[in-house]
Amino acid sequence: MAEVVKKHLALIGCPLGHSVSPLIHQALAAEKQLSLSYTLQEIPPAALAERFATGLSALDGFNVTIPHKTEIVPLLDSLSPRAALFGAVNTVRREEGRFVGYNTDCEGFLRSVKAAGIAIDGNVLITGCGGAARMFAFECLLAGAQVTLAVRDSSLTKAAALQQEIRDKLQKEIRLTALQSVDGAYDLIINATPVGMAPHTDACPLAAAAVKKAGAVFDAIYNPTETQLLKIAREAGIPGLNGLPMLVWQAAVAEELWNGVTFTEEEVARVTALAEKELKNR
Repeated sequence: MAEVVKKHLALIGCPLGHSVSPLIHQALAAEKQLSLSYTLQEIPPAALAERFATGLSALDGFNVTIPHKTEIVPLLDSLSPRAALFGAVNTVRREEGRFVGYNTDCEGFLRSVKAAGIAIDGNVLITGCGGAARMFAFECLLAGAQVTLAVRDSSLTKAAALQQEIRDKLQKEIRLTALQSVDGAYDLIINATPVGMAPHTDACPLAAAAVKKAGAVFDAIYNPTETQLLKIAREAGIPGLNGLPMLVWQAAVAEELWNGVTFTEEEVARVTALAEKELKNR
């Protein structure tokens, strides 16, 4: 029987707070009988380059979260096509002494909605224009959907810059609208804003009337597990999904990169249930 090699992995970011990533990765490893350690390493922005040279380079791989997803890029030897497209990395793998950056958020999104039976097609509305909204916009366009970005008036300039970036990189168009002006029916609404996140759980990024016209709703927020947006959708009989399965799937894809395994929907569903239970107990 071949010896199981223990992998040394970590999540870097600042602040990390009460991250559920160690629980998720240990649970995923248990599904595949993998041996690994997964630690949290809180690194201030100014210390990233030094810590990469002195500590991170000893790891087999690591995940990257805010505020290091773009700042890590120049420290790496190469990027996967998706990481290069987004200019952002959330997973790093050491490959024969070289460090390669990947973006598994995109695959986590695609696999989570697929497992939930939610299609990415037709007309898609995305609220927000930050890093998550940017990824959702790219992936929905690449899947063949028509995309509308709904933002606050104060974010219209930033949204216009994303609109131009998409023209340059994909030769595709997205429509921009103000959040308060959202009208019409959309096949899928994606919330990529923090509106509705604890402790402000009564807030909703869109008017209820707009939500009730949707074919399906995806909210990237996972705490609470049912946001006001998802509650409105549920009460209207509209399929909805929070961001927890995406969080677990992006971790599963990272594990696939690090360990050469493939996770099933059933395995990820079990880990998602564990993570949901942990969040509710906190």
